[in-house]
Amino acid sequence: MKAKRKKIRLNLGCGGRPLPGFVNVDQDDLAALKRRYPGQKFPKGVVVRSYDIFALPYADGAVDEVRCDSLVEHLSFKEEPRFFNEVRRVLKPGGVFRFATPDFEATVRRWLKAKDDWRDFFRDDEAAIKSHHWFGVGSYSLNHRWGYLTASIFGSQNGEGQFHKNAYTAGKIRAMLKRLGFTAPKIRRFRWKGDRETMLEVVARKAAG
Repeated sequence: MKAKRKKIRLNLGCGGRPLPGFVNVDQDDLAALKRRYPGQKFPKGVVVRSYDIFALPYADGAVDEVRCDSLVEHLSFKEEPRFFNEVRRVLKPGGVFRFATPDFEATVRRWLKAKDDWRDFFRDDEAAIKSHHWFGVGSYSLNHRWGYLTASIFGSQNGEGQFHKNAYTAGKIRAMLKRLGFTAPKIRRFRWKGDRETMLEVVARKAAG
């Protein structure tokens, strides 16, 4: 009896959220991720690979699922087509592409409605974080522009590689995936960690044949 093929499921740019049952990939190794996310509980025995996300080590049509949460907004405009075409290449017909990214349009709407009350220059020292400084990692207020909302647009300024270089709306995503040969995606909006900026969760399938 022929052995059943084990599914290949990729979790690209896993950060502090590596998943059991997935090949977890990040630019940092597991030790670095544990240092960056000291409060995060990592699954026992989890492995993080350092594959090139623009040249994944898989044959055409070999992968069953690709997942990436809060990754695509970190890609430049030049990197964007390389990444999306690479995902299409490795996915098998009917394979699942699942990703989440900030809803740029919703964030900008909220930014425009918020108070324009700049308070101080950027700080991420311990005292600023404890006092919920407007741009420190401990401040998530959506009442004013020059804090978490600005960080949502431009990305976290607290570490290299965390800046946002791109933006996505539901309309852009639908047009991109149609061009790439994915079936009509399911897109839902949700709040990041329940209380922060609006995110888009996308689930699409590579067209069969």
